[in-house]
Amino acid sequence: MSKRDFYEVLGVARTASAEEIKKAYRTLAKKHHPDINPGDADSELKFKEASEAYDVLKDDQSRAAYDQFGHAAFNGGQRGPGGAGFDQNFSSSMSDIFDDLFGEFMGGGRRGRRGDSGGKARGQDLRYNMEITLEDAFSGKKAQVRVPSSVTCEVCAGSGAKAGSKPKVCPTCQGHGKVRATQGFFTVERTCPACHGRGEVIEDPCDACHGAGRVNKERTLSVNIPQGVEDGTRIRLTGEGEAGVRGGPPGDLYIFLSILPHELFQREGADLFCRVPLAFTTAALGGEIEVPTVAAKRIKLKIPEGTQTGAQFRLRGKGMPVLNSRGIGDLYIEVAVETPVKLSRKQKELLKSFDSASDESNNPQSAGFFARIKELWDGLAE
Repeated sequence: MSKRDFYEVLGVARTASAEEIKKAYRTLAKKHHPDINPGDADSELKFKEASEAYDVLKDDQSRAAYDQFGHAAFNGGQRGPGGAGFDQNFSSSMSDIFDDLFGEFMGGGRRGRRGDSGGKARGQDLRYNMEITLEDAFSGKKAQVRVPSSVTCEVCAGSGAKAGSKPKVCPTCQGHGKVRATQGFFTVERTCPACHGRGEVIEDPCDACHGAGRVNKERTLSVNIPQGVEDGTRIRLTGEGEAGVRGGPPGDLYIFLSILPHELFQREGADLFCRVPLAFTTAALGGEIEVPTVAAKRIKLKIPEGTQTGAQFRLRGKGMPVLNSRGIGDLYIEVAVETPVKLSRKQKELLKSFDSASDESNNPQSAGFFARIKELWDGLAE
């Protein structure tokens, strides 16, 4: 038998809001709950059918998938009824609706679910901000970092119990980490308030960690920074975060890299840019100059005669390495022609002689510019 449309099951329009969908499901859940209709197979089927529909439509992503593909979106997921008992998704949706219906009962809300896995909660991830130089990013390096964090208590080996003793099964939940309470015909399952979901209690806590199973300690770690890292690159050190609670797995440490500004180079991806002053005689006559590279070497660059300010020269393969690749960026040299200052009398005389011997062909850009201005002014005067 083919499944009915989920909106039809809940009796709502396809444009219904999340609140309208929840309200419709609550009404059907109360009406067809098996505790109210014991032995009624039809009510049980409608109850499961409504639960499946709500389980899909309560979530924006799964609802969007259903709206686009219908039941085919979940053919491989086995989300709904069709077998004996309640499946995991059904239990999840019922837990959601029970929390909504009886949120105030036994303390309210969905708090404390993190401890449902037996108390061995995973430790927190840590973040460490590290500044490096452009040269470090070019060549790579090994760095030492000092990280204050929680580590497993060596005295109790993370158990939280004093030497010679062990954690005991929680008498409130009998080690399940959860307790159940009945309200009318509903059974509500909550995190155990005595052991906070761990299933164990410590009667004689460790003197070193006071039962936490971990202590605060500063550690020194070695970090390998590869070639080509960029500003904002994140390095993950698995298992180097905070220790887990009472033997739980540790979190991770994330190193966030920040590259300091460089006095010579500007970086864009794998390419580097450098602005180099150029003597006006070299710019006019041409020549050869030495330019720096990030590898702390100098290379010779040929300057053609008549070079102007802003001219850019590309040096292939002299930029930054590409992270996790054999590629290397380029170095771009931009020249800025420098006007000489503090001239001697002889230098001034030579420049005057040069100026007297010059014509418009020696300065085509300025000649063309002022010619256009003259044309503009003549046009306005007519």
